[in-house]
Amino acid sequence: MSDVHSSRAPEPVGPFPHAKRVGGLLFLSGIGPRVRGRKEIPGVTLAADGSIECYDFEVQCRACIENVRTVMEDAGVPFGSIVDVTAFLTDMKRDFATFNRIYGEHFAGEGKPNPTRTTIEVGSLPTPIAVELKVIAAV
Repeated sequence: MSDVHSSRAPEPVGPFPHAKRVGGLLFLSGIGPRVRGRKEIPGVTLAADGSIECYDFEVQCRACIENVRTVMEDAGVPFGSIVDVTAFLTDMKRDFATFNRIYGEHFAGEGKPNPTRTTIEVGSLPTPIAVELKVIAAV
């Protein structure tokens, strides 16, 4: 069992590694659309009081998927090795169709991982984001 810490992915928001390799599997911690070393979040505009003024869900989805890719690359595991994805959305009714479309571009179809998936609506996430992915990959 070994921890994976990426020097390129956003810092974890708690005391945990980006991923953990256990036997033939790689378990990624929840990955959102944040950017390493910056407070700004792609696709999110915050008001002066810290509340969300507006956001671009598509930008958040793409940044989230790229962050998953980065952690996997730094772990030495190909993106195509993903076997399971759990997706957390803060507004299923508003965002599911967009998420499903973008997800399909990266995860479904010829030459793509085509993992199993569960999508769950949550009341909020630890930072002002609208999407987070939890991924398991075969090593």
